Amino acid sequence: MSHLIEIRDMHKVYAIGDEPVRALDGVSVSVDEGEFVAIMGSSGSGKSTMLNILGCLDVPTSGSYLLDGTEVAERTPTELAKIRNEKLGFVFQNFNLLPRTSALENVELPDLYMGRLSHSERRERAMQLLARVGLRGREGHTPAQLSGGQQQRVAIARALMNNPPVVFADEPTGNLDTKSSIEIMDLFSELSNEGITIVMVTHEDDIAAYAKRHIVMRDGKIMRDDKGEGGRKTVDEVARLVKEALS
Repeated sequence: MSHLIEIRDMHKVYAIGDEPVRALDGVSVSVDEGEFVAIMGSSGSGKSTMLNILGCLDVPTSGSYLLDGTEVAERTPTELAKIRNEKLGFVFQNFNLLPRTSALENVELPDLYMGRLSHSERRERAMQLLARVGLRGREGHTPAQLSGGQQQRVAIARALMNNPPVVFADEPTGNLDTKSSIEIMDLFSELSNEGITIVMVTHEDDIAAYAKRHIVMRDGKIMRDDKGEGGRKTVDEVARLVKEALS
């Protein structure tokens, strides 16, 4: 069975002054359809670099990356943009919504680039997605008229607009209060239970506990890959897993 995501012997080296910095150092990992994966590690561990490469926002120095059976590691920027729009959804810490644009129009954006749907079809799908994330009645609100948690819900709806097989989330609760964080993670759990693949970067044990698989990184290497065969872990179990991986 082929994996939805598969990277092999991936390296990413940055030149900072005269010294090369190995952000990724021979990483190999695969993710299957429907998995909910948390990538963890301290600042500089390589987790965000790996997410950016998986999300076709960056390219590796060397190594192979197969996404849904297609090699993407050596694609051009134009080709990567097409892959991002067709196959990937993104949720960022800072929401990345257009500030003067309504929630509905923000959600419609991915299909405006793709042009697969008619205007009425696009609007109907965006309305359905906003209702799906609990924002029925807020379609005309701009980001400034929404709370942080509501803005992140808009971002999740936007990420789902083109029916991507995988959603990448980079510290999705980093700018949210505790109540909003729980609501957003409950929503991610629902999406995961519906079969959507989620790959999330976080440094917070309580957020990572929502995932069923935990990858811990340090110095550009995977120190532990716990696939959660024993079921979902508690926050204390996640904290212990990370501590053991980095000790």
